[in-house]
Parts: sequence; structure tokens; C-alpha cells
Amino acid sequence: MSLILAINPGNTSTKVALFEDDRVVRMEVMRHAREELECFKHFMDQLEYRKDAVNDFLAENKVDPENIDYFIGRGGYLRPLTSGLYKVNRHMLEDLKCSTYGEHASNLGAVIAYSLASVTGKMAFILDPVCVDELAPEARLSGHPAVQRKSIFHALNQKRVARNAAREMGRRYEDLNIIVAHLGSGISIGLHKRGLVVDVTNAIDGEGPFSPERSGAVPAGAFLRYVFENGLGWDDSAAMLYGRGGLYAYLGTSDFKKAMERYEGRKDRKASSVIEAMAYQIAKNIAAMAAPAQGEIDAIAITGGLAYSATFISLIVPRVRFITGNIVIYPGEDELQAMAEGVVQGLRGEIEIMEY
Repeated sequence: MSLILAINPGNTSTKVALFEDDRVVRMEVMRHAREELECFKHFMDQLEYRKDAVNDFLAENKVDPENIDYFIGRGGYLRPLTSGLYKVNRHMLEDLKCSTYGEHASNLGAVIAYSLASVTGKMAFILDPVCVDELAPEARLSGHPAVQRKSIFHALNQKRVARNAAREMGRRYEDLNIIVAHLGSGISIGLHKRGLVVDVTNAIDGEGPFSPERSGAVPAGAFLRYVFENGLGWDDSAAMLYGRGGLYAYLGTSDFKKAMERYEGRKDRKASSVIEAMAYQIAKNIAAMAAPAQGEIDAIAITGGLAYSATFISLIVPRVRFITGNIVIYPGEDELQAMAEGVVQGLRGEIEIMEY
């Protein structure tokens, strides 16, 4: 039996879990106040702050890092990779620390895992990082050769959910066409066609529906005019798309639960129109993913934190039921569990442990 520590840094939280093989022993979600994080200019500047949170988790649970056999962090922005389990190495750390391919909280996952593992001479891994790239050739063109579409999405949770859906159908993931909608602080919607995510909305670069804190696919021309007319620099312009968009921009909060309380109260017309518009955009993007598979969709799987709200899901499902009657809901995201399972599968030789 192996003791495995899984670490998943998000924008405003750090999720940590200790596993005995793939059985969870302890799990905690550590929330970070936005005010505390705003004093860091870049995500990587948060390294010691986030690592201290993980060490606090270990200390509170009386776990000696020396007794941990393997460490795994959520995979961040790296060069395009095939789906799978990767050993953290020097080249990966350099790309993450320098934000060579982009900046995101998930970049901290591998760095924290390696930092803890290296002290005791143990191994650190990542599984299905956000840069998993299985796009079909025709899905890469954006409309202008200077800008190519990139595959950046919640690969870890999407892959696990799609495989779970296939398993419940008694079928192989590689034999099915499944649309997966990950609904969280960011939203990504992907078409899993015969085991490959051949198209997906980029959850970072302004594609797909708006979310609690991201603007999604805003009209490019209108956005450019606003930026130039108001003299905005890169940081402020980027924040409009990522971090201060979506519900935050419309309602002044990125807290989905609070937004839904305003919606369900039925007295806040603005909240009602915004929540319904977000559900509308999600349904529209789910439907769009049916086209590349010529409408032959075996299942639609809806996952992520927003999926806990039955009210919100009821705004989406009727709009996409014409695609398939097989719509399954997996609230939350089992990314920590997925990481532990990946390590166990790698150790057993069921999947390859790859080098970056």
C-alpha cells in the first residue's frame, strides 16, 4: 500500500488529500481570501504561501512527509501533451516557473508536489494537465492565421467524468461520443469522440459561455474598441476576460451560491437575467459540440461545482435533451481522486509513466 499526497491549487483555494492507494484518508479544501492573494502579482509568487498551506494540512493531520510515498499535483500550462501520467522533471519545472506557455494557478501543483517530494527523495507526478491536446486539425483554425485555437480545459475532471459515464453505460470510453460540460469558476465544454477530445472551448482565452469569473466569448470587435477607447493595459484587459468577468462583472460577486440565492429569491431581476443567460450560453455551447459528431452523441455529462444546483441544471437540460436522452450529472470535481487513481494505475503498469 502506498501513501499518496494529491495537491490541486485553484484560483482561490488549495485542495489537498491524502490517499492510501486510491482510498481517501484525509481531504481538505483551504480557501484563500481574495484580498490576501491580490498582494501577489503572479501565481508563481504564491508558491511559499500555498506550500505553507499544504504543510499546515500535514501538520494538523500529524502526517510526516517522510512517510509519504508519492506526490502528485494538478498539471498546469505546459506544451501541448497527450493525455496521461507524467513524472515531474527539471524541464517541466522550468516551463511552469517561467510561465513559458501561460499563467494559471494549476502551474503551482507540480512545483509544490516536487518541492515536497525532493526533500525526501520521492517521486512527483502530474496527470492529464490543462494542456492536454487532442484537437482535430479543423478545430485548430480560429479564423485568422496569426491566432491559433489552443486546447486549454479541465482535462483531469473531464476525462474522468467521461470514463465514468462510459463505465456506467457498460461501454468503452474509446467507443463513444460524449459531450462533457465542466461548470466551475471557469467553464469548458468538450466533445470526447472515441476517446479523444477533438474539440473543446478554451476555458482561459475567451471562448465558450461566461462563468462566475470569466467573460467567455465576448464580441472581439466591441472588446477591442472598449480597450483602446479606455486606454487599458494588458493586465486590466486580461482581467476583464479572466478573473473579473462573468458573474463578477455583472453582479459584483463570483460566488455562485450567492448569485443563485438572488436568483431563487425571484426579486432580483438583474440576477435572474444573468443566471438565465449563463445557462442559455452553456446549453448553446453543448449543442454546438454535437455538430462535429454529426449529432451522434451517446451521452452528455455535466460536472463541476455549479452542477450541485438542481435549479441551475434545470435551466440547461431541457435545452439539450433533443441531442440525447442520456444526460448524466456528476456534481463537483473529483480531481484529487483522479490524481491518486492515476498514480496507482501508473505503479501497476496499467498506464505508462511518461517523461516531459
